[in-house]
This record gives sequence, C-alpha cells and structure tokens, in this order.
Amino acid sequence: MKTIETKNAPAAIGPYSQGVMKGGTLYVSGQLPIEPGADTPIDDIKKATRQSLENVLAVVREAGLEKEDIVRCGIFMRDLNQFRAMNEVYADFFGGHKPARAAIEAKRLPKDVIIEIDAIAVKD
Repeated sequence: MKTIETKNAPAAIGPYSQGVMKGGTLYVSGQLPIEPGADTPIDDIKKATRQSLENVLAVVREAGLEKEDIVRCGIFMRDLNQFRAMNEVYADFFGGHKPARAAIEAKRLPKDVIIEIDAIAVKD
C-alpha cells in the first residue's frame, strides 16, 4: 500500500491519507471545498463542487493517473435540494467521461462544509 500526499489539495484533517494506492487502484479520501493552503470552506455550491473535484483530481494526478482513470465518485451533500446545481458543475468537470456515482445527503460534514467528494481511480 502506498500513501499519496500532495500540496495541491488540502492536507488531511485527521489520521488518514489524501489517497491510498493498492494494486493499481487509487482510493481518494473525501475532499472538502477548501483551496489548498486555505482554512475557510467555500459556501457556494457550484464553486464548492468545483473545488472539491479539483482537489480530488490533484490527488489522482499525484498518483500518476488522470481524470479519465476515475471510475467512481461519492458525493456527500448537506442539502440535496442543491443537487441540480452540483450536477451541472460535475457534468462540466467530467465532460464525456462518466464515472459511476452515488449522491447522499448528510446532516453534517467535517468543518461544516456543504459538500465532500471522494473517488476511486484505476490505473490500466
């Protein structure tokens, strides 16, 4: 098992790695909508979704993979009433690439963020 860490995504806020690579599969921990080096979460759902996805991608790239290697994302949202706005950004980010996905409403997320996104990527 190889841990993946990058300064291009926020540091882990607990006893875990930003990502773990095992046998060609990368597991990206939930990424919050926080710019690398910042402390304040983004509160606008569209900007927050984009930042969380950019943070996921930073970990993916640090592992030597690309966006097209992402096979699954988990979306955790404080309010699923914002699903449509999140989905617009998500669709724009991935374009024609469509990983499997789950979207779940969570009453509370770390640092009281409005969204958290995790991912699985596979190296061929």
